[in-house]
Amino acid sequence: MEAMKSEIPPVAILGAGGWGTALGIMLSQQGRRVRLWARRPEFAQSLRLEQQNSDYLPGVLLPDALEITSDLNRALEGVSTALITVPSVGVTSLLEQLSQLEGIKENVTVVLCAKGLDENGESLSGRALEAGFERLAVLSGPNHAEEVARGLPAATTVAALRSSVALEVQHAMHTPSFRVYTSPDVSGVELGGVLKNVIALAAGMLDGLGAGDNAKAALITRGLLEMGRYLKHQGALEDTVYGLSGLGDLIATATSPHSRNRAYGEAFVQSAALEKGKPENSSLEKGKKVVEGVRTARLLEGWANTHGLDLPIVSAVARVLRGEVAVQDALWEVMERRPKVE
Repeated sequence: MEAMKSEIPPVAILGAGGWGTALGIMLSQQGRRVRLWARRPEFAQSLRLEQQNSDYLPGVLLPDALEITSDLNRALEGVSTALITVPSVGVTSLLEQLSQLEGIKENVTVVLCAKGLDENGESLSGRALEAGFERLAVLSGPNHAEEVARGLPAATTVAALRSSVALEVQHAMHTPSFRVYTSPDVSGVELGGVLKNVIALAAGMLDGLGAGDNAKAALITRGLLEMGRYLKHQGALEDTVYGLSGLGDLIATATSPHSRNRAYGEAFVQSAALEKGKPENSSLEKGKKVVEGVRTARLLEGWANTHGLDLPIVSAVARVLRGEVAVQDALWEVMERRPKVE
């Protein structure tokens, strides 16, 4: 039995933030061989010494079997699957590094787990496909690292252009507590997770205003419509927005205390004291955790203007973050838009 286990190729997880660490813990506890890559050698060393990721998942012990390295070549040695879990801003440079390693594009299934856009506001999967990564998949769903790391039940979606690739990732990652569904809709699964971060920022801003549950319910519902409009324009399948990577992820991110984007939106309002401007003293602003929605709001606003797509919530959030309008004024601007048929 042990001999058979050792024949299964290890999984590489590229990025030792909260999500990468949580996936490493989950897969290691299921008997998979996992190598967790941290970009900074000193961070890799601290993970080994402390046996926990105190920056992102304090109090959750790392399994002894989880191998931690800052050597990218070692992380990828003999693997068949590599999960990219770095923040979206770091994905392009990491793809460039992987491109220079022999056989990675052709032989390794690369799974994008980041929920963001490239520097031009375009999809990261499109960037990877253009670069020649033949075995590409994306993974997205309502998956807070804090819960996955502790073995709480969760579900997610993996999408790939090749069904064999999606099934391979499903087989590699499906566990009793982590249910993995497959989809052929790469754009829809990836981009639903992108836009929901902006809606979650708006939800946090409503929390900061004390606007109530009715307002948040309306925001989530109209935000889902905005997500659907964006996904349709990007060629996604119509039903994907109602799945785990769309509606599921939106609900979790817009309502959970674990959500960085929701929490940042709330802190923004509280720090700005309901006035124009950026919360310079926000602990989230200066922390190590990346709030994807802040960058995404700016990129999506520019993309929507270029393509003539109406994304009013995205536009309102971007303007608030730039300090052009106070949060409560942006709320009333959206509320006072011309009445429409739902």
